Amino acid sequence: MSRTLFPFSAIVGQDEMKLALLMVAVDPAIGGVLVFGDRGTGKSTAVRALAALLPPMRAVVGCRYHCDPASVSTFCDECRERHGAAPMEVEIRPVPVVDLPLSATEDRVVGALDLERALTTGQKVFEPGLLARANRGFLYIDEVNLLEDYLVDLLLDVAATGESVVEREGISVRHPARFVLVGSGNPEEGELRPQLLDRFGLSVEVRTPGDLPTRIEVVRRRDAFERDPARLVAAWEKQDVETRERLLAAQASLGQTIVPDTVLEQAAKLCVALGTDGLRGELTLMRAARALAALEGVPEATTKHLRQAAPSALRHRLRRNPLDESVAAVRVERALAELGLT
Repeated sequence: MSRTLFPFSAIVGQDEMKLALLMVAVDPAIGGVLVFGDRGTGKSTAVRALAALLPPMRAVVGCRYHCDPASVSTFCDECRERHGAAPMEVEIRPVPVVDLPLSATEDRVVGALDLERALTTGQKVFEPGLLARANRGFLYIDEVNLLEDYLVDLLLDVAATGESVVEREGISVRHPARFVLVGSGNPEEGELRPQLLDRFGLSVEVRTPGDLPTRIEVVRRRDAFERDPARLVAAWEKQDVETRERLLAAQASLGQTIVPDTVLEQAAKLCVALGTDGLRGELTLMRAARALAALEGVPEATTKHLRQAAPSALRHRLRRNPLDESVAAVRVERALAELGLT
């Protein structure tokens, strides 16, 4: 029996976080979302609610890694061995949302030998881990800035290649591990390693609402959901259906959505002005602007989309300047103004 989830459209405020999640759902190549801020502000609720909005995905029947039957190049070893011998049967599965606990062991994350079957049957059988379960879905890490270094290293390897390779105890397994990485945490409790920070496409900040009406509305809707989940879901069904249709239309049109050279030039100038390292800032900014255009249903990205995406795409890529301790988002806005992009 599936658990009733809080409706995405019923989440009060947190517009930047919700929009960032929609953008990565349209184009997972953006690279995931990092959410920093206060506890109890709906971070994990928003991720699960968004996944519930997405239509079920087509997967190879019996595949433990949710392999996409339309993408032979990304098949796991098991599906690759079966492909060609018989037609791939297809089944429908919900988009997975997998939590990665801070205390997770390496075996639990990447998978390991199934000891019970090895002892009872003498067969060496691989038991997939959390990365396999998250393939083609979302991997959510709460308090990501407290993640152990060995888990960070694992995630960096997988993020770079899109697959997980396990070679241990006489087993060699290679399987796809492409997922939208969503991390949350409180910056006061520790900094995130720069290598992992750079892997997040977007970064957003969430705060506890300061105005009384918003706080009251948050409490009212949460209490209504806990008392009668089905009733609240029904009350917001129309808005969620509209959001789903908008998201599906954006996914379908993304391949035809254009980013003009003028917008690319503006993105490059902005990154140069801010002194971001490497070119990942421009790539993310381009993809985010294109996803915003697709969500709006327009054929090409404009300066407006670039300006809207810039804070979340660049705030976590800025070098620390001891002579300018301005909040990162303010520095981005200032650079936009200086370049005449406001």
